[in-house]
Amino acid sequence: MTTSLFEQVRDGGLLAGDRHLVVLYSGGRDSTCLLDLAVRIAGVDAVTALHVNYGLRDGARDDERHCEVLCERLGVVLEIRRPRRPESGNVQAWARDVRYGAAAELALARDGDVAAGHTSTDQVETILYRLASSPSRRALLGMRARDGRLVRPLLRFARDETEAYCRERRLRWREDETNDGDKYARGRIRSSLMPALRAVHPAAADNVLTVANLLRDEAEVLDALVEEVLEGRDEIELSRLRSLPVALRRLVVQRLADRAVGGIAPGVGRRADEIAALDRGALDVGSAIRAAVEHGVVRLGRIPGRDG
Repeated sequence: MTTSLFEQVRDGGLLAGDRHLVVLYSGGRDSTCLLDLAVRIAGVDAVTALHVNYGLRDGARDDERHCEVLCERLGVVLEIRRPRRPESGNVQAWARDVRYGAAAELALARDGDVAAGHTSTDQVETILYRLASSPSRRALLGMRARDGRLVRPLLRFARDETEAYCRERRLRWREDETNDGDKYARGRIRSSLMPALRAVHPAAADNVLTVANLLRDEAEVLDALVEEVLEGRDEIELSRLRSLPVALRRLVVQRLADRAVGGIAPGVGRRADEIAALDRGALDVGSAIRAAVEHGVVRLGRIPGRDG
C-alpha cells in the first residue's frame, strides 16, 4: 500500500521538485504523511513546513514540540506561527484564514505552492458540509487537487491509507480529539452523519465521491458553455440574458459576479431572473455586488464602500 501511495502521489506531479512547497503541518496523520512524501519526492531543500499553534487546545504546545521533533528528523525547515485568538467571531474561520494567509506569504516569497493534506475522506465530509450549509452547485463539486497555488496531493486517498503509510514509515502523529467531537460542524459530520450513511449503504462515501467526480466533469462542459455566451466579456446584453434557458442564465450571472469580486460571490446566480427583469437602473444582489442595466447592457460590479 505504501509503495502504491508513494508512486501515485509522485506520478501525480503535484509535489514536483521544480517548485518550492510549503506544507501545512498540524502534526496529524494526514499532514505527517504529506510532509514525508514531499521530502521524498521533491527533496528536503524544496520543502518548508508550517505549523500554526492557535493555543486552542490543552495539548497545543505538545503538538508544536512534536512537529519540531519530526522536522528535525527529516531535516525540514519549520516555520511556526502563534497568532492571538480573537475575542469573538467564528474561531474556525479565523484559524483557516490565519493558516492559509501565513502559508501564502511563505509560498509567494519563494514562488512556490502550498500543500495541504486533505484526503478523500475529507472530501466527502466537505461535500456533505457544503450541501447542508450552502444551496449551490459548487457544494457538490468538492475540493480541487489544484486550486491556484494550493495543491492537495492526497485527495485520492482515504484517511486509513495515510495512517497505513505513517505506520509503515514509522512516523508518529498527534491526535486532535476535537476532530471527532460534536463541538464543531465538521466533527458532527464525522462522528454522527458518516456512520449513519454507512449504515444506509456500506459504499456511501465512495458513492458521494463518484457523484462529485461526475459533476466535476460535467461542470467543465457548463463552464465552456458560459464562456461561449460571454465571449470573454464582463457584461452581457439584456436581451441576450433574457433569451437564455433559466439554468444557463443563472450560470452566466454567477460568472459575472465571480469576476466582479475576483473570487466567489455566493448566491448571486439565484438572482438572475430578477436581474433579467430589469429594464434600467440597478439592483443589489448580495455579496456586495450590484447589477446595473444601462443602454440595454447588464454589468455586475462591487458596491462602492462595501467589501462583502
